[in-house]
Amino acid sequence: MKEKLVVIGNGMAAGRALEELFKRDPDHYDVTVFNAEPRVNYNRIMLSPVLSGESTYEDILIHDDQWYTDNGVNLIRGEEVIAINRADRKVVSRAGTVAHYDRLIVATGSLPFIIPVPGHDLDGVLTYRDLDDVHAMLTAAAKGGRAVVIGGGLLGLEAAVGLKMQGMDVTVLHLMPTLMERQLDQNAGYLLQRAIEVRGIDVVTRANTHAILEKEGRVSAVKLDDGTELPADIVVMAVGIKPNTALAADAGIETGRGILVDDNMRTSDPAIYAVGECVEHRGTCYGLVAPLYEMAKTVGAGLADDDTLIYEGSITATKLKVTGVDLYSAGDFAEGDDREEIVLRDASRSIYKRLVLQDDRIVGAVLYGDTADGPWFFQLMKNGTDVSGMRDTLIFGQGYAGVDSVDPMAAVAALSADAEICGCNGICKGDIIAAIDAGQNSLEAVRTKTKASSSCGSCSGLVEQLLQISLGEAYARSDVQPMCECTDMGHGEVRRLIVAKALKSIPAVMQELQWLTSCGCAKCRPALNYYLLSTWPGEYVDDNQSRFINERVHANIQKDGTYSVVPRMWGGITSPTELRAIADVADKFAIPTVKVTGGQRIDLLGVKKQDLPAVWSDLNAAGLVSGHAYGKALRTVKTCVGSEWCRFGTQASVSLGVRMERYLWGSWTPHKVKMGVSGCPRNCSEATIKDFGVICVDSGYELSFAGAAGMEVKETVALCKVETEEQVMEYCAALMQLYREEAHYLDRMHKWLARVGMEHVQEAVVQDADGRKALAARFAYAQKFAQTDPWQERAEGKDAHEFLPLPTPKLEAVA
Repeated sequence: MKEKLVVIGNGMAAGRALEELFKRDPDHYDVTVFNAEPRVNYNRIMLSPVLSGESTYEDILIHDDQWYTDNGVNLIRGEEVIAINRADRKVVSRAGTVAHYDRLIVATGSLPFIIPVPGHDLDGVLTYRDLDDVHAMLTAAAKGGRAVVIGGGLLGLEAAVGLKMQGMDVTVLHLMPTLMERQLDQNAGYLLQRAIEVRGIDVVTRANTHAILEKEGRVSAVKLDDGTELPADIVVMAVGIKPNTALAADAGIETGRGILVDDNMRTSDPAIYAVGECVEHRGTCYGLVAPLYEMAKTVGAGLADDDTLIYEGSITATKLKVTGVDLYSAGDFAEGDDREEIVLRDASRSIYKRLVLQDDRIVGAVLYGDTADGPWFFQLMKNGTDVSGMRDTLIFGQGYAGVDSVDPMAAVAALSADAEICGCNGICKGDIIAAIDAGQNSLEAVRTKTKASSSCGSCSGLVEQLLQISLGEAYARSDVQPMCECTDMGHGEVRRLIVAKALKSIPAVMQELQWLTSCGCAKCRPALNYYLLSTWPGEYVDDNQSRFINERVHANIQKDGTYSVVPRMWGGITSPTELRAIADVADKFAIPTVKVTGGQRIDLLGVKKQDLPAVWSDLNAAGLVSGHAYGKALRTVKTCVGSEWCRFGTQASVSLGVRMERYLWGSWTPHKVKMGVSGCPRNCSEATIKDFGVICVDSGYELSFAGAAGMEVKETVALCKVETEEQVMEYCAALMQLYREEAHYLDRMHKWLARVGMEHVQEAVVQDADGRKALAARFAYAQKFAQTDPWQERAEGKDAHEFLPLPTPKLEAVA
């Protein structure tokens, strides 16, 4: 019969302890986990990107519901354990649930420290420890106003930056002269404060909070000892944590500052383990994730009846999770007579590196601006490596010290198996190599298997180097392709940061994302213009000069310098009036060629550039508007005659096609979009080689997408079947918006699908009804600003300079 294991707490330490146990002995226990929060295990160190908008709750999950099911874990959510009965070996929750145990893990974590000043309990005073705190801050930030963050440590700064990115005016108050004084020296603290202030956040050091003032029962201001009053709509306390020991102490378990444990992580009761921030081990309490994971390994081993793996304490390293601030700190960097330091400064690049040595060994490291070698310095520190032989070049990093080659691959290969690669998740080189040897042959596969690089992502390069070392030529490196030579970032990262940092102009993007050129180039500017236009409809003003010539003059340039004009014909339908207008325009402007297109429209070829506004004016007078044949936009919705005329037609394909085109026209997209609606499975409108196709059947409408008939010929893939025209419109709009939001510029829909996968599209558009409606609503909102006929605007004089003929140069004789 299995023993009973009860776990109090469902945080990162408890989850990792269970993972370690299941690796060793998955069938030893019936496991029950009590979680005071009403959710599964998530990565608390990634709360800051959730607050800033760079990640979602789903992005930071460690164990989803399926994990608990697969491992036979009974997760009891939203129930706080209020008593441990050691005599009867049972725990009791506040809801009255009783669970008996043979072994117990106490993982109650820590509590935020609240400064006991007047007003600390007012409405609007928040802490920053869990997802509920993040939700509270996001709710407050949605109303705008001012936030005061008390505490300039790791969490306080991450909270401040997140609130700023959510639109609040933010002030950070810090008691000490230097931000993050426990992790940084004054030089790095200065650079950090400057970087925070550049983000528009006020920083006040040597600030001692006297009281929190109120108005009508809510926070109104923070008063300092010097009498200064800072207006505040919310106040975030981020001044530290204390181990949550009350439950253990009430049960008679020995406690100090934390729950006292031995090197096997057992408490004073041999049947009870403790792990995480609630623990005190050898006089030390830890608040960073790496020590917690090291503790968890020992707990997992002990539960599997292996007491040989002991915990001896940890050296800790710190990284600030603020986009654009590269900071790494490890060990002890205090000065001493028996210590020496190596310092590198690069003021122009805001780079500062400092290593503290004692007895030819690194005991402390502070890196700002360039942190790539942080994990290597940290491993040298943990191993106690004698660095005297590389003393002269040590500060330049692992590529220049301790290995025979300056090749970074050789440096990574030289790392020991227990060298830590992923600090966020405590994953060492040996774990990654084992995963690769087991068949995980891509970055994503290794990430899924080990969680390495799944949090902040800064170790992705190291993981890829290990893949290349292990697999050699068999490894297809998944390096992100930069948008262009102006940046090292790929399209996806740029799109993400435009949203996360609320960048709303091309100069803002280039400044904040550190473009390598002053003005960009012909590759990145059109892409940035599209990303901004699609992300901020109604706010971003289209930059005409960041478009290709065809989109700039709203016509297709031909090889002789003339242009073609293609009026829109809704669903391929026209009228005698429209046809007469086209004929009159062709005669009036001596347009040499009039051609029927494959998209059921008429193309006027050979229009002089200076004639374009007048041509458009005449076409507008007959009700014709731009067909966007020149643009990365909706081109056509091709139709057959459907049930309106055809004896085989099952549905009214013409009217549906007209309805779709009238709703979708004007929307800018990553590449051209063509659609088709066929009235029956005979598919006369060729809907199955379009970006989006509708096949009408007796019982409804079959929807498919991601086809093509140009340089690449691709048949559409089935999306779903719906019953009504209203559903066709909703699914189509949702798919268009998802493509608009996710695709890289100049990727047709089939290329976007190949990158994100069918499962993702199905989930977003078909399975998630609320998400689909939200996508369709965002598309509808964007269309409010898109459906203006550019021909009419230019016929009325907009951008008149674009259509002036070039002056003829005059040659003059030189005397």
